[in-house]
Amino acid sequence: MRVGVGSGNPVKIEATRAVLTSEADAFGTDAAVEACPVPSGVPEQPSGHGETRTGARNRAEAVLAEGYDLAVGIEGGVAPGPEGDLLLVMWAAVTDGDRRGDGAGPSLVLPDDIASRVREGEELGPVMDETLGEDDVARRQGAAGALTGGRIDRTGALTTAVAGALGPFVSSLY
Repeated sequence: MRVGVGSGNPVKIEATRAVLTSEADAFGTDAAVEACPVPSGVPEQPSGHGETRTGARNRAEAVLAEGYDLAVGIEGGVAPGPEGDLLLVMWAAVTDGDRRGDGAGPSLVLPDDIASRVREGEELGPVMDETLGEDDVARRQGAAGALTGGRIDRTGALTTAVAGALGPFVSSLY
């Protein structure tokens, strides 16, 4: 089975591979997971759960159009929290053309100084790079890793989102 992930980001590829090649997975180890960079159709910094989820769905649909058996779209964004704070959020969508599943990863409250900069229009990735004094944080530990002291990293957080999106493919409850 050819599985396309709508990104060239190695963290998103690894998150998908981790879910699809686990011993407990119905797809087994013969799932070939490949990068298939496609546009999300949403702003570079998605805002809100709806826009972030739409970006994941758009990526999955665009990957499916490239001829993959199973298409995965993953999108990270920010969304208002229930107490006026700003959250880091992540969504995944999986489709085979007949079925689609959506799943979310953990939501983490952004520190006030980082949230302020994002609210003013900056993208979270570059803000995290500058804050941490590193390059390409989003392609490694991600904001999730930095905000949890490495207790979860971006791969782990995105793995949760992809696993949730696979629900209709691995559970008879859908």
